[in-house]
Amino acid sequence: MHRIVTAEIDLDLASSADLIFSLAVAQNVPTVRETLTFLHGGDTQCTPTEIIDQNGTRLHRLTADGGPLSVRYEAVIDGRSSMSHTSDLETITYLRPSRYAQSDEVFAQARRQFRGLAGAELLTAVSEYVASSVTYTPGLSLGTDSAVTTLMTGQGVCRDYAHLVIALLRAMDVPARYVACYAPGLDPMDFHAVAEAYVDGTWWVIDATRLSHRESLVRIATGRDAADCAFLSYHGANLSLAHLRVDAWIAEGDQSLAVPAADDPATLVALA
Repeated sequence: MHRIVTAEIDLDLASSADLIFSLAVAQNVPTVRETLTFLHGGDTQCTPTEIIDQNGTRLHRLTADGGPLSVRYEAVIDGRSSMSHTSDLETITYLRPSRYAQSDEVFAQARRQFRGLAGAELLTAVSEYVASSVTYTPGLSLGTDSAVTTLMTGQGVCRDYAHLVIALLRAMDVPARYVACYAPGLDPMDFHAVAEAYVDGTWWVIDATRLSHRESLVRIATGRDAADCAFLSYHGANLSLAHLRVDAWIAEGDQSLAVPAADDPATLVALA
């Protein structure tokens, strides 16, 4: 299966800033072709430093002076990602509460709601609960909203759904983590976020928004929650986002994998 992913970002920097981007597909994603360019002031090409974290997330860091900065990314992916080994330290990390997935604060509700469930049955139950109790509401959630906020308000976007799934699963003693990804067929198209749960030696994908086909997703970043997976972090100056466009599609292969409704949420799926 050939998938093509693209991202366009235009920034206006008030002055010199330290910029860290997470746009490129993860280290173990099989790319046929990939380009990432940074153009400052319309004509000066910048060369970033690539930093790879323990999860295979590829960060690109550069310092740019004030003025406009254009970032363009494109990758062609062929096939499935290789499965990486999961250490005991990782499973411990993904059982702990984190900034946006406060499993300790939802512990009592999770234990009441999902008592007696385990394994695939638990993953399905959590996914169905979040899908049915949260309404997808673009533009209403804030970047500081957490799983607790989403549980109280019953609204959010993909990151909020993922945080709530993660918090509930951790409260049920299942290691769970956050994944930023490209999603063919996503509507509205943007960067997407899903959860992964570690059961029987495999990380299984959960998308409670039901807005993607999980078998077509392309991993960008992996972490405890959105704090570890932002597409852009910056330090040292203010900036404004002038333009953002994300796209992803299947160029060759089963086109039904770009149709979210064709994905059975009760089926266990590992990230392709």
